[in-house]
Amino acid sequence: YYGDTIDPSGAISPTELYAQMEGKDTMEVMMSATINETCPKKGCWMTLDMGNGEEMRVRFKDYGFFVPTDGVGGKKATIQGIAFTDTVSVDYLKHYAEDANASEEEIAAITDPEIRINFEATGVVIE
Repeated sequence: YYGDTIDPSGAISPTELYAQMEGKDTMEVMMSATINETCPKKGCWMTLDMGNGEEMRVRFKDYGFFVPTDGVGGKKATIQGIAFTDTVSVDYLKHYAEDANASEEEIAAITDPEIRINFEATGVVIE
């Protein structure tokens, strides 16, 4: 457990999240998905596989807790908190790429902001 202790039994799937977010900007929710990656520097974010070729970035409320920096890719995570539609700026996308040790060419190729569902977690369970 990281952050608040949560009971993962009521978590929804990424598909259910997309359906429930339709027409909403924010929603309090608990969801389970597979971890793709965590911030290798301090564990201050993670990305989850949304099952449709997309990822969702998860940050942690007020940087109040962090997750492991390695060894959790491919594991199931249940997150509780606020899902929200967000425009992620080019600067933030480049910052995240730097955190993930992307090459200078990969970072330079980031030229457009992205609109997607992101998440601010108050609690995380990694199985």
